[in-house]
Amino acid sequence: EGSPSNRTMTLSTQPRQLKRAQNFDVIRLSTYRTACKLRFVQKRCNLHLVDVWNMIEAFRDSGLNTLDHNAEINVSRLETILSSIYYQLNKRLPTTHQINVEQSIGLLLNFMVATYDSEGHGKLTVFSMKSMLATMCGGKIVDKLRYIFSQISDSNGVMAFAKFDQFLREVLKLPTAVFEGPSFGYTEHSVRTCFPQQKKILLNTFLDILMADPPPQCLVWLPLMHRLANVENVFHPVECSYCRSESMMGFRYRCQQCHGYQLCQSCFWRGHANGPHSNQHQMKEHSSWVGMATTKALSLLVFKIPPLLVSSPSSALIRKRLDIRAVTIPVSHNFFHDKNENMKQAKLFSALKTCFIVLESPSRLDEEHRLIARYAARLAAEAGNSTQCPPTDLSFNFDANKQQRQLIAELENKNREILQEIQRLRLEHEQASQPTPEKAQQNPTLLAELRLLRHRKDELERRMSALQESRRELMVQLEGLMRLLKAQTGGSPHSSPSHGAGCSMPMPIRSTSAGSTPTHTPQDCLAGVGGDVLEAFAHGVPRNLRNDLLVAADSITNTMSSLVKELHSGTVREVKHRRSNNHSHLYRMSGLDMTGEEESKCESVTPTKPFYQA
Repeated sequence: EGSPSNRTMTLSTQPRQLKRAQNFDVIRLSTYRTACKLRFVQKRCNLHLVDVWNMIEAFRDSGLNTLDHNAEINVSRLETILSSIYYQLNKRLPTTHQINVEQSIGLLLNFMVATYDSEGHGKLTVFSMKSMLATMCGGKIVDKLRYIFSQISDSNGVMAFAKFDQFLREVLKLPTAVFEGPSFGYTEHSVRTCFPQQKKILLNTFLDILMADPPPQCLVWLPLMHRLANVENVFHPVECSYCRSESMMGFRYRCQQCHGYQLCQSCFWRGHANGPHSNQHQMKEHSSWVGMATTKALSLLVFKIPPLLVSSPSSALIRKRLDIRAVTIPVSHNFFHDKNENMKQAKLFSALKTCFIVLESPSRLDEEHRLIARYAARLAAEAGNSTQCPPTDLSFNFDANKQQRQLIAELENKNREILQEIQRLRLEHEQASQPTPEKAQQNPTLLAELRLLRHRKDELERRMSALQESRRELMVQLEGLMRLLKAQTGGSPHSSPSHGAGCSMPMPIRSTSAGSTPTHTPQDCLAGVGGDVLEAFAHGVPRNLRNDLLVAADSITNTMSSLVKELHSGTVREVKHRRSNNHSHLYRMSGLDMTGEEESKCESVTPTKPFYQA
């Protein structure tokens, strides 16, 4: 207790003692021996519960992705990283299956230090830690190899042989740590044994070579370790030809030369053989059991009982009463309870097999009821032993799994209904948004609306043409008014406006093609307009037609008002002048002389030239 170094020293001998207790050295083949040892270390350190993706996430959270592969980290930081990994694992596990975090950290830390820091420097490289944890954690081997390739490849996705050589140095220290260095230790030619001819290794090539059958010799234990993890809870209802065990767990080996000769993994690994079989015969490895009347989808093991050899009324009666043609044993996939379930299944199969063997003998027909009673007593005894044992959560797990299956079935039904409704709505929308030409021709409402739209279009075009002609007329009138104003401004202030009358105002000519579609341009609208108006409107920015008409109308109104005022003032002066002439004539005819004041009045009302000539 106390410092991490003291705890590491305290646990320094635990992995070695545990491996010796398992006695893996009795395994004859080095490949199986290495895989079993590393699988044992993986399970003892609880690394098989940590998925490779959780391990990659832990690397990212710890900031290891930003460090160089050759960077070194001390043991205290390594312990912190392992602590975060295991504490996150406990959060994901149910409360009934929590692990001992301190013990797992101590075992794994001791194993890593003993493997990668044999000289006792107290430091490990980042790449060695990543390689070891990514190899020994749980998950699929293809995911692990993908992550390893991402660490040893360049930016173009091509494997760097120097980095792969460094990976082999680090990963092959694992067999050396479990005393299998002579068989799977690192050599200088290990890289070329994996890739003898390839010069440019991409991801697919890397995966194909390392997952081939057989894989490279130096890494042959890696896929075998994953196969061991997959078959640990596989049950084979077959008798071993050597140890006569009525069932077997794990791998099953069948001889390719001896008919019906099968060995369990324990006998095969130890090299046991009997009868005509020899260890030199070729054996085929089986990782599952598939009966004659089963499918992989149902995950059931079914094996048939042969018919009775002696056909008699008594044997027929027995078959009619029992009517058991096949024994079906479901394969459990519960990770924490597979072992107990498989043992119960093996006992059940053994009892049923004994019962059938006895019943097949015609000389023991009178013992039918006694055998049934014996089997019932055995089942009752097993039930009593199970009640005496502390209660487990098997029933709870069964109920929970049943509820989950029901919930999944309901959700799948709802999802199927939703998908059907979506498909129906999509079809209706497509049919509504894409009407066929035949339907459009047969629909009188659409035809009437189409004719109305065409009529409205023609009406708007005629209205546009009329507005263009009105605009042109206003522009011509505006040009004439501007000429008059210029002429008035150029003359004397008392001159008559009749000087501008000589400029005849051009009368606009209305076009007779107002109903046709207007095709003239803005330059055509200014035809017949000259002077300042043309210059102002021709070089200006294109304006809105409505605004131009309003401005032109305001200008014409103001100009006409000013002309009317001037005309009115000129008419008043002319009337006064005529009155003064009449008064003078009257005075002359009467023989009276006007005074100077009266003459000045007459002179003051002398009119100027009229603005317009009559």
